[in-house]
Amino acid sequence: MAVKLVAIDMDGTLLNERGELSPAVIESVKKARKTCAYIVICTGRPLSGALEQLADLDLLSVDDYVISYNGSLVLNTNTWDVVSQHGLTRDDFLYFDMLARKIGVHIHTVSRDAIYTSNRDISRYSVNEAHMVNLPLKYRTPEEIADEVSPVKLMMIDEPEILEAAIKKIPKQLFEEYTLVTSSPYYLEILNREASKGSAVKELADHLGIEQAEVMAIGDAENDLSMLKFAGISVAMGNATPEVKAVAKYEVASNQEDGVKEALERWVLQ
Repeated sequence: MAVKLVAIDMDGTLLNERGELSPAVIESVKKARKTCAYIVICTGRPLSGALEQLADLDLLSVDDYVISYNGSLVLNTNTWDVVSQHGLTRDDFLYFDMLARKIGVHIHTVSRDAIYTSNRDISRYSVNEAHMVNLPLKYRTPEEIADEVSPVKLMMIDEPEILEAAIKKIPKQLFEEYTLVTSSPYYLEILNREASKGSAVKELADHLGIEQAEVMAIGDAENDLSMLKFAGISVAMGNATPEVKAVAKYEVASNQEDGVKEALERWVLQ
């Protein structure tokens, strides 16, 4: 079957190590968009962190979509109509904020318009995330966040060795009750149980009348596993983790070597 939807992760996949789109990748995505029905950026970032790339790739027409917040929000990039949305509750925030303090790790809350932290010693990873995704970073008490904020996702963030130790202390049942995925060695993302890149790609494919076999996914990290497992054609980047390479059917060059261009040329532009 011809590929009708390509879901492409951003960081570590579409973007190189400097967080940039290479001219070769831009050209191949634009060509593929004319051949393939849909090219969809599928990212852990909020929408604000992907707008520049969507514009550079000409993916802002009435027939374009983006999957953001690791699958928590799927939008049309022209009308901003919501295809699907799975957020968290006030009680979810209060529970994980207390848990983070207990297991000794920083945490912040991401809404559609800002990042909020209740940590007085604000983590540099919160600052980094706010800068990368173009959202303001605000300090609030836990009570203020609970009363004022509608969380889309939560993120435990810290030095890799601290975060790794903290993850081992998380009660096992929470991995069944929520979607918990690492998007980097210093980020653990906490999402609604119904939210993941894989479920979002499926929801969008169903919305568009596209079959599973007609979906291709390209990724590099743990938060890409669910969409790689769903896609008819699953592609791991050369810089992907061993777990991703074990799940994907195919492997291409790294993000430094325009692996996305290679994937599109092999399965879409041929």
